[in-house]
Amino acid sequence: MDTVAVKKEQKKVEISSAEWQIMRIVWTLKHVTSTEIINLMQQKQDWSDSTIKTLITRLTKKQFLSRKKKNGRYIYSATVSEQDTMDEYANSLFNDFCAHKTGSVLNELINSLDISKSDIESLQKTLDTKLKTAPEQVSCNCLPDGCEHMC
Repeated sequence: MDTVAVKKEQKKVEISSAEWQIMRIVWTLKHVTSTEIINLMQQKQDWSDSTIKTLITRLTKKQFLSRKKKNGRYIYSATVSEQDTMDEYANSLFNDFCAHKTGSVLNELINSLDISKSDIESLQKTLDTKLKTAPEQVSCNCLPDGCEHMC
């Protein structure tokens, strides 16, 4: 399973790609039972009930999900914002990359993803603003003393 470190209240928590799929369901539905999560996940993946329940339990222990009992059933909801968590994920991922290659990675992402016209317009505005204060070259972060001529 692919994992990513996500900060929650100043501590790193690992979230597997399987756990991300559970979180996407919870973020979309807001309040959901384990049965609903299981039914939806089994439409996407060939996973057993117990595997999905294990993922839900892990996310609860990691404090990404909370649960409340209502009419004898647990209702799960997210304790973290979807956008904040995705931003943390992206920042964590890009912090591991060579700073000189960030632009080319972003360019490849933009080329390979389906993006709406409104998202493209928003990206263009952000890039126009960023261009005004962008350095000619970013400092290398691969070696402690930099590696400007090596990357």
